[in-house]
Amino acid sequence: MRVAITTAFALVLLAHQAAAQTAAPVPESKSDAEKPAEPEKSFWERDTLLGDLGGVRSKLVDHGITFGLIDTEEGFANLSGGLRRSTVYEGLTQVSLKLDTAKLGLWEGGTFYASLDQIHGRGPSRYLVGNLQTLSSIESQQSTKLYDLYYEHALLNNALSIRVGQFGADEEFTLTSYGAGFVNSNFGFPVLPAVDLPNGGPAYPLAALGARVKYAATDQITLLGAAFNGDPISPYQTAQNTNGTDFRWNPPKDGVFMIGEMQYAMNQGEKDAGLPGTYRLGMWYHTGAFNNYTARTAVSFANPYSGTGAKVQNNYSVYAVADQLVWRMGEKSGDSADPAKQRGIGVFARLMGSPSQQNQITFAASGGVVWKGPLDARQDDQIGLGVNYTVIGSAYRAQQRAAGLPAPSSETVFEVNYLAQLTGWLQVQPSLEYVVRPGGGVPNPNAPGVIKNATVVGLRSIVTF
Repeated sequence: MRVAITTAFALVLLAHQAAAQTAAPVPESKSDAEKPAEPEKSFWERDTLLGDLGGVRSKLVDHGITFGLIDTEEGFANLSGGLRRSTVYEGLTQVSLKLDTAKLGLWEGGTFYASLDQIHGRGPSRYLVGNLQTLSSIESQQSTKLYDLYYEHALLNNALSIRVGQFGADEEFTLTSYGAGFVNSNFGFPVLPAVDLPNGGPAYPLAALGARVKYAATDQITLLGAAFNGDPISPYQTAQNTNGTDFRWNPPKDGVFMIGEMQYAMNQGEKDAGLPGTYRLGMWYHTGAFNNYTARTAVSFANPYSGTGAKVQNNYSVYAVADQLVWRMGEKSGDSADPAKQRGIGVFARLMGSPSQQNQITFAASGGVVWKGPLDARQDDQIGLGVNYTVIGSAYRAQQRAAGLPAPSSETVFEVNYLAQLTGWLQVQPSLEYVVRPGGGVPNPNAPGVIKNATVVGLRSIVTF
């Protein structure tokens, strides 16, 4: 119902955009102190639905207090294949609080940050399709939980920052700027660590205690490194930490998850005329114990940590990410730090691999093309076409076959979407996803044979309050 209401409201907005009033520009004066206060933007122009709340929001920001509220609602319909032909609805409401210690009159360079996730509804992968590369980036079990709770301190004129507390590796590592505009979760945090790491690792919907260092070595090169508790919840008990407040820290039992990344920013300076791009090389390493898939004991794919056979100590993966603008439309955007914010066509790719002995998924690849601002009248819209491909490891497949169980092979998901920025505070995004060999080619629990290829349509809305 909420999706239908949002869709109807979006159509009303489109009808009113032509009549939206533009605030008169404030004339320049000799002194900033002489400039009158800028009038609050109209309902159709402002960046947040609630606006400045009569000046309250801007005054709080001036004093170092920033509140955030973003609501994502979406509906999906499975048109063919998968587990069943039906529809589902799900949503995610995110509340955040940021405190700037300098503006609060405490000390320079400090930031406290906290966020809360309220997850509701039922996701399409679990209830409709049964695939590995989750069709929605917000899909998870229904819950209300604390996600972020950390302190970050900036040093050396913001060249160095240190973060300590509870947060997710998916906030800064393995990212692709162009992939952020897609619906499928594998364009965000990759399916490989989400399946291979204990309980999905430190990523949505479960953050973990850790520390991160970020250093801008030059204008082009940035280095990142982080270490987290090896399991966001207690091993073998996936129902724990439902509120995100366990703050688990037990490296001797859980191991330590470490990740490092080097980023290279090309043509992103103010005077650079070339097409901008961002390239990343990274690696993660986990010191815990993992199932040995070369052993004879079969392990459930749904719960890879349920096995009682021999274990392998330590695990790792390497990855590479590329975002590159290949054609710019019009003038260079003032925000040149991110290729995805330039109007034009960009491409992206990400590859990640891991050893077969202790991992169910050993290779994952994502790639695609994004066209931002395809129309002069819709310069903030974008069209995206992407593909995700994942391979189940040979050792795991051999173990399953030896035990007389189904041996999944690989799964591919195609996505095409259109992201419409209707106002500064409302995005609407229809999408189409096609899943080849859901689950890698596993039996359908609801019908004879394997799960058939699935065609899923979706509609997402994002409101910034």
